[in-house]
Amino acid sequence: MSFPTCSQDAQSSLSLESIQPCRQFTFSEIQQATHDFDESLVIGRGGFGQVYKGTVSNGSCRVDAAIKRLESTSNQGAVEFSAEVEMLSKLRHCHLVSLIGYCNDGQEMILVYEYMPNGTLADRLHKYQNLTWVRRLKICIGAARGLDYLHTGTGINLGVIHRDVKSSNILLDNSWAAKISDFGLSKIGPTNKPSTYVNTMVRGTFGYLDPNYFYTGKLTRKSDVYAFGVVLLEVLCGKKAVDTSIDEEQCSLAAWAHDSIKEGRLKQIVDLNLRGRISSKCLKEFAQLADRCLHSSLKQRPTMAQVVAGLESILASQEKASNLLPTMDMKILGKKIPMSFFKSRPENSVEGRNLMSFNNYLRTLERENQILRRFDFDTISVATDNFSVANRISEYGINGYMYKGKLKNGQDIAISGPLEHSSYRRNQECINEVSILVQVEHENLILLLGYCIEGTHTYLIYDSAPYATLSSLLLDPDCDLFAWDERYKIVLGVARALVYLQQHAPSLIIHGDVKPSSILLDEQMNPKLWEFGLARSYTKTEDQFYKINTVIGTHGNLDPENLVHGRLLAKTDVYSFGVIVLESLSGHIVYKNIPGMINMQGLLEFVWSNWVEGTYSNILDPRIKINADSTFMKRVIHVGLLCVQDDENERPTMEEVVGMLIGTSSIDLPIPKQPEGCNDDFHDEDIWLECMPELRPFEM
Repeated sequence: MSFPTCSQDAQSSLSLESIQPCRQFTFSEIQQATHDFDESLVIGRGGFGQVYKGTVSNGSCRVDAAIKRLESTSNQGAVEFSAEVEMLSKLRHCHLVSLIGYCNDGQEMILVYEYMPNGTLADRLHKYQNLTWVRRLKICIGAARGLDYLHTGTGINLGVIHRDVKSSNILLDNSWAAKISDFGLSKIGPTNKPSTYVNTMVRGTFGYLDPNYFYTGKLTRKSDVYAFGVVLLEVLCGKKAVDTSIDEEQCSLAAWAHDSIKEGRLKQIVDLNLRGRISSKCLKEFAQLADRCLHSSLKQRPTMAQVVAGLESILASQEKASNLLPTMDMKILGKKIPMSFFKSRPENSVEGRNLMSFNNYLRTLERENQILRRFDFDTISVATDNFSVANRISEYGINGYMYKGKLKNGQDIAISGPLEHSSYRRNQECINEVSILVQVEHENLILLLGYCIEGTHTYLIYDSAPYATLSSLLLDPDCDLFAWDERYKIVLGVARALVYLQQHAPSLIIHGDVKPSSILLDEQMNPKLWEFGLARSYTKTEDQFYKINTVIGTHGNLDPENLVHGRLLAKTDVYSFGVIVLESLSGHIVYKNIPGMINMQGLLEFVWSNWVEGTYSNILDPRIKINADSTFMKRVIHVGLLCVQDDENERPTMEEVVGMLIGTSSIDLPIPKQPEGCNDDFHDEDIWLECMPELRPFEM
């Protein structure tokens, strides 16, 4: 293996004596793996350069890989490249990212790693915000074990100091195991004694930098401990290490959290998504551990081995607390189920007692309903090519990832999972999903075939292999599959599914979260509605709406009645369906606070103004090849606007909607009410922008 010429400083860091075999790729192999560095394959960017997702040969098989290419404008270069290759060629640990190989071809310096499908801890904390407290603890434990191995367990009598520990350098595999990455700035310590240090130029990331190292240039293992303490605070608080967009007193997470802990304001710093879900004892111990990592005195900071022990103790305490839930009864589809049914045994509490609850429920259903089948894990693994990313068709949600597959008998299936059961609420959602799916059957609803339990993971198996979700196609600028007929078919199919749920199912069922990602499509664009974890059902003798304590559903698709009054009713799904119509025709998915994405108010007013002026073609996604007359196009847009009226009483029923869409309804289409807060004169550009301040990305 050859390396670029290194400076004296770099040579002092490259002191590992032997290097394990590491594959050297040719540049043409990398080009092929990344489709010549196609921008659509970019999955991240760091100080080294862009990271692409690709497929490479590794031994006798092809594997997914993360391919990091050095950019000419990067402040890193040959030194960091050499250090990374040498470090990862020598070090092997389950909590360190694995290096598959590298490419060193002229000016091209490229690193090839194992692909981590769940991305970075930073993204999961600050972008997706979908990590439970127990999962966060387990991720912290894994990352801490990786750092402890670097500091003391390498077996080479030389400790490794990472020097750039941060949440974006902690990757998550398909089982959510944490893996430390990015060793370009790492240094070899002269001995295993923690008191020794390396004199070096200060490098790292602001917000995570050890003040002692910053002021003295003396790098020690305790510098990594400090940085990891900041990561712990990110995990607890849900805030970034440095955020200049907020109050000056809070822009430094370490300083703000330290003051809050010192003043006893623990509950106020906890991530809003976690409040009420952390036991008081665990919260106090976790905050104290993080604060100790940030101690100004190096001697007062714990070692990473001590951090691991502390986190494991906190996890055990939290899982014990999670098992002590109050006794109550739960109602599913009108049937009261005593909580004694959901008892679990200590040996099955890897994710708390909730996992056993859901699995017990599935087994009971299997005994009572012969249609529900239990699959073994090998069967679904083979069917999905070991859950290949190529077979993944939906983003991670309540049901986990959705994969398409094919059984040995040729039957197409879809598999969702692994399902989340680490909280009582999520356990209820999973039970709720299954309890509804085993009682409904419609061509535009997904059909549940069975389930699979493998260790602590649970999967649900469905009867078809969808091609994509509606959201994935709407968000794909290159998708040319969406002619007018296809979009009309999707809209009509979803409408018919909702009519069935409200009129013909065993109980009146309110989905509660109808959105583009909950609509699966086959290759002929036939839709199937899924994700019933938030659904509610009631009999005809019950009140005609649910009073809910917390708002459920997806922002943008939510009914105002749900948001303002906490009421979930049949017209809630009508409103969400109307949003689906407008999204499907315009090609814009409603999101909140995402640059370049329109908000709900902006979309409504955009469609409304063009409807009033008769410029229907302006509303349509440019990818639509229009083959429908303007009268029919106007009718579908009109139906969408009727469904999103603020007043539930002015919305049609889903049965009326279907009649309007197919043209058989004798109901006259009323004039939809104009959204409040917007002037009738849409010809004035200043008034237009004032009414729709967030529509600028879509100015025509």
